[in-house]
Amino acid sequence: MQLLFGLMEIGISYGCRSLDSWKGKVVAAPNQAQSLDSCTVSHIAGAKCQPVQLPLLSVLGSEEGDYMPEENVVYAGFWIRVWAAMVDSILILLLSFPLLIWVYGWAYFDLENTALVAGPADFVITWILPAIAVVVFWITRQATPGKMIISAKVVDATSGNALSTGQCIGRYLAYFVASIPLGLGIIWVAFDKRKQGWHDKLAGTVVVRHRTNKSSHEV
Repeated sequence: MQLLFGLMEIGISYGCRSLDSWKGKVVAAPNQAQSLDSCTVSHIAGAKCQPVQLPLLSVLGSEEGDYMPEENVVYAGFWIRVWAAMVDSILILLLSFPLLIWVYGWAYFDLENTALVAGPADFVITWILPAIAVVVFWITRQATPGKMIISAKVVDATSGNALSTGQCIGRYLAYFVASIPLGLGIIWVAFDKRKQGWHDKLAGTVVVRHRTNKSSHEV
């Protein structure tokens, strides 16, 4: 009987030590911490075990970066993103117009030319190259030049990490979906709590800025 009580005491003490060491390895989901007793039996065969506080485990994982704490985020609002988009558009025009003039001459800008695409070169210069440039900037810098000027980045809406290549491509294609109903999916940024347009929601992204002393969201 004494041997049995001795084994029980060793087991309980070891369980408490294991639980205490495990405590430092888990990551809490934001605002979801809850208490958990380390032992349901506090006094068996003279062994004492103090309750500890354990956070609720993340459903998505247990490594840092699985969550983006809302209190540390400043979302880029509608008008500041319009400004960034204007900068990007101007840069694209400055790069594409010389190429179009070189290929098609000034006749490319003839008002009588109502075709959506003047030819294969036009399709590559005005549609393919800008898409590649934007996606590459999102992958390598997390922002286009316009967003760099306003210190904004496009990140994953759940973790706050850099986007995957698939997310970048999907987000660019989702721009067309957001633009079709009279641009409603773009304007949605002004009314959304996290300043997400439809393209952001479809791709699972948000646009954030460096945190300042101002905690209010821009509109």
